[in-house]
Amino acid sequence: MKLSTIHSILAERALQPTRSLGQNFLHDQNLAEWIVGQLEIETGEPWLEVGPGLGALTEYALRRSENGMLIEKDDRLIPYLQERFPTLHLAGRDAADFDTRTLFHKGPVKVLGNLPYYVSSQILFNLTAEPSPFCRIVCTLQRELAERLTARAGTKEYGSPTLTIGRLWTVKYLRTLPASVFTPVPQVESAVVLLTPRPPGDLPSCDGGLFNGLVKLGFSQRRKQLRKLLADDLADWPGAMAEIGQPETTRAEELTLDQWIGLTNLATRQRTGATPAGRPHATQAQDVHGEIFDVVDAEDRPVSTATRHIVHTEKLRHRAVHIFVFNRLGEIFLQKRSRWKDVHPLKWDSSAAGHVNAGDDYEVTASREIEEELGVRADLREEARIGACAETGMEFVRLYRAAHDGPFLLPPSEIDCGGWFTCGQVEQWTEARPGDFATGFLKCWNAFRAGEAERILPK
Repeated sequence: MKLSTIHSILAERALQPTRSLGQNFLHDQNLAEWIVGQLEIETGEPWLEVGPGLGALTEYALRRSENGMLIEKDDRLIPYLQERFPTLHLAGRDAADFDTRTLFHKGPVKVLGNLPYYVSSQILFNLTAEPSPFCRIVCTLQRELAERLTARAGTKEYGSPTLTIGRLWTVKYLRTLPASVFTPVPQVESAVVLLTPRPPGDLPSCDGGLFNGLVKLGFSQRRKQLRKLLADDLADWPGAMAEIGQPETTRAEELTLDQWIGLTNLATRQRTGATPAGRPHATQAQDVHGEIFDVVDAEDRPVSTATRHIVHTEKLRHRAVHIFVFNRLGEIFLQKRSRWKDVHPLKWDSSAAGHVNAGDDYEVTASREIEEELGVRADLREEARIGACAETGMEFVRLYRAAHDGPFLLPPSEIDCGGWFTCGQVEQWTEARPGDFATGFLKCWNAFRAGEAERILPK
């Protein structure tokens, strides 16, 4: 969009760029086309633009794919955007508060935007927070923030945003933009950055919530030594520092991302008693060959026992539990299975689930699983019974419901991440993209929804 065009549009509509909204419109067409090109949008792919302004980037994104969505906070610009881009869905809201969960049903979504300086960090935290439906983000930021996101340990730019976003995303500094390519001309330089999700296994796993909490606390007073800030989370400070290879006097900016993850896993081990690999200690129902399950007949009656390996390999009927945990808002917590799972790795699943070990019953197992997988205790109510079938992995399943608001302590060896979703969001997501979920969860979800409808309908 040319500079003269921008001035003409603003004059025709009696609009003035608002400083409080951080409005600086890009007027370099070649640069706009280059920025959109970095997003690598393919035909038909879903994309989201944050703060389109007058549409300098939008027009080039729309040429690549018509499956786009715009988020614009300034109500004055919405009529113009609707008129210019009538085929695009437009949401008038603050991107810092946008509910990203509404996009999971679209599949991996790409994001672009010229983010307003005053709120760019809040918007980025919202877009990149775990779990995220986005697979690639290209945005223009104040150069200072871009340098913080790509900073190295030991520098003054290195801080909480570097680590919080960097644990989940690889951030690449693409290029610096002079202030002259915007109108009004800002007082600072800008930069274009590219964010892509880290592939599974790129870094060691850890509890994301605990990681963010430790990092925030560690950088709350940069001049202080970490041992004075994290004493409550790591009682054996000398041992912790020895394990990650740092002196006891270390400060927050001296730890690399890998070392912060190591510190988080040490804190997790202290809280839960998990082994260094993050797995819970073996139960009495395990032997050197693995867990021992009851093998059951078609009526769910025990007939023998076998190891987990034999049960799964020979597709023998056995037992399992699933638990749906709801918060006070009526949202359900879903977990994304660890990449190490032998069945349905990195698929979305129930809040907690697990096999019934030999000699145990369903309710005892459900109580154990919610504590082991989420780190909490809660009253359970049976919701449904599901027969053994291919979708459940030949498991007889009993589905339980529990109420809890979290927070949860998620074992990295079992759970990649988790998040709260409304029932409507899950319903839309499961219908649009059933392949995102473990098949056993889908059976449980359908049974739960059927039972819910039955309770609502008059008898």
